[in-house]
Amino acid sequence: MKIYNTLTREKQEFVPITPGKVKIYACGPTVYNLIHIGNARPICVFDTLRRYLTYRGYEVEFVQNFTDVDDKIIKRANEEGVQSSVISERYIAEYLKDAHALNVMDATVHPKVTQNMGEIIKIVKTLVDNGFAYEANGDVYFRTHRFSEYGKLSHMPLEDLEAGARIEVNSVKEDPMDFALWKASKPGEPSWKSPWGEGRPGWHIECSAMVRKFLGETIDIHCGGQDLIFPHHENEIAQSECANGAPFANYWMHNGYINIDNKKMSKSLGNFITTRAAGEQFGYEPLRLLMIQAHYRSQINYTQEIVESCAASLERLYNCRANIDFAKQHAVDGELSAEQRETLESFRTRFIEAMDDDLNTADALSVIFDLVREINTNVQSSEAPTKGYVEAFSGLFEELTGVLGLLYQKKEEPIPQEILDLVQARADARKAKNFALADQIRDEIAQKGYVVEETRQGTRISKKG
Repeated sequence: MKIYNTLTREKQEFVPITPGKVKIYACGPTVYNLIHIGNARPICVFDTLRRYLTYRGYEVEFVQNFTDVDDKIIKRANEEGVQSSVISERYIAEYLKDAHALNVMDATVHPKVTQNMGEIIKIVKTLVDNGFAYEANGDVYFRTHRFSEYGKLSHMPLEDLEAGARIEVNSVKEDPMDFALWKASKPGEPSWKSPWGEGRPGWHIECSAMVRKFLGETIDIHCGGQDLIFPHHENEIAQSECANGAPFANYWMHNGYINIDNKKMSKSLGNFITTRAAGEQFGYEPLRLLMIQAHYRSQINYTQEIVESCAASLERLYNCRANIDFAKQHAVDGELSAEQRETLESFRTRFIEAMDDDLNTADALSVIFDLVREINTNVQSSEAPTKGYVEAFSGLFEELTGVLGLLYQKKEEPIPQEILDLVQARADARKAKNFALADQIRDEIAQKGYVVEETRQGTRISKKG
């Protein structure tokens, strides 16, 4: 598999640190509100990465944090007159509702900042003791100039970054580019004891601490949105590599932005959309397909028409599954022919080639829809398919859609006996050449939400979509 590494700006062959095992860290949400659809993209993209690596036989450790202490959480808690933990726990629960509705698997570990304060203080102390950080009035700052490779992820020399830095008036920092590792406590804020007094961590240090605690000093893949490249991920690299004396992550993967009707999403433009609102309007599964139907590094556009197109694409997939299920009832004895087996394997090979090319889900989906055409053509032909064919192609269909985390919403429901009785009455009317009665019964079946079709393999009953 080749991965486009933000660090090197090129596709590189993926070689894990430990053969057969992959360690991944994904930056999680700051839990002060419902997640928006921009947040949903990395969640779905890197869930797909995890599924694919597992499919390819790797044992995957996937860690995603919850930032449960932050200025925005504190502000909301003060507005509501509650403890910060009330806000963070509320929105962790809401995040999990949305993530599960998107068919995103729980991380191996979901660490919280507040539960890992000891590890955070330990890594800050190491940086101070080794001269990479300094205390000033209860705050602790990282000396950016002490890390000679600062800017290597964003590919911006420190001099260029300095030119764009805002110099703070009366700042206690030694240099404008220095960033906070620890913040002295203020009235009304949660705080923890530390060697520098009561306070709480800066934003960047939490990920460095939790990566080291749960995955080790060097990990295989660190991922997140493009907006995190600078300063968040840049700062993670600096503080981690100075504290650990080892490379932080071998591969960096970043997904592209989401626009709303070709405009950047922002509250000021009034086009801010939560995942919850979009899910309630269109269903969550079309949203998941939207997030992976284009290559993860490209920008995507969110419009009602595009989401509805995703819903229509999903309907094609569900119809294929229904065709397979119907074919299973009428398949004849017989094994998969050598030619059919070759065709089957060609689809699997093409899918793997697409996903091995920097997680190209767009091309992988094209393979799946080619598979759909192959299946529909064969199971709806004049000759009934063999059991060997139906079982093999059904298995591949479920295998590949499962890797992408699709087809998880609609559950197969048994046809009610009332409908089965009406279908039999219609068949009896047709046999008696009472076509007026047969049409009347067909309309009654339709009013009850079902469709009856006469196919080459027999009568087919399905629920309206």
